[in-house]
Amino acid sequence: MKLTKSALICFSLILLAVAAPAQDKRTGAIKGKVRLEKGSAEGVAVILRQADNEVGRVATDRKGDFLISRIPPGVYGLTFRKPGFAVGSIEAIEVKAGKTRSLGDHLVLSIDEGSIAFIRGSVFTEGGRSVPNVRVELARVVSENEVQKLDARITGETGEFVFRVPPDVVKYRLTLRADRAEAVWKDVEVDGAAVFRVALTYKPSQK
Repeated sequence: MKLTKSALICFSLILLAVAAPAQDKRTGAIKGKVRLEKGSAEGVAVILRQADNEVGRVATDRKGDFLISRIPPGVYGLTFRKPGFAVGSIEAIEVKAGKTRSLGDHLVLSIDEGSIAFIRGSVFTEGGRSVPNVRVELARVVSENEVQKLDARITGETGEFVFRVPPDVVKYRLTLRADRAEAVWKDVEVDGAAVFRVALTYKPSQK
């Protein structure tokens, strides 16, 4: 008996459908959720280890969720990495055939103070007095005519403010905005994990 091309395709799909559950029953999975002390949990590298060997890797989605599937039964460890944050790990995770091990959402990655950059600054009047309670905006300089707004701070009692940013090579723009004052800005070039200092001058509006 000859099978048509369409019949062969259908027959192949049926075989795959039958084989898939059998294959899934021979392996397990690990799922969980990663949270960050600050910022988005998207893009955290989740590294599956057996002993000291990496055997798999995925990245978290926009909500910090991850799923590693088709894992042979055994005992594994997970390592979690994202630039600017301390490395996290979970050990002795037992994976069973046909089961999904849920780790919940208890893992929180804290900021690694040694691997981020700080932009610290102060706002002063032209006479040298500190200016509290004014807004300083942080933006990334995309091009000569374009900036991307990222964050904002209100200055403290001594006119101080601080931003934590990744240590990548990026130019940032700090803009001072206050009632009855001119908008004043300065660019800061970040090129590593260090402290970058800037002073902004509060200039009363002439209007």
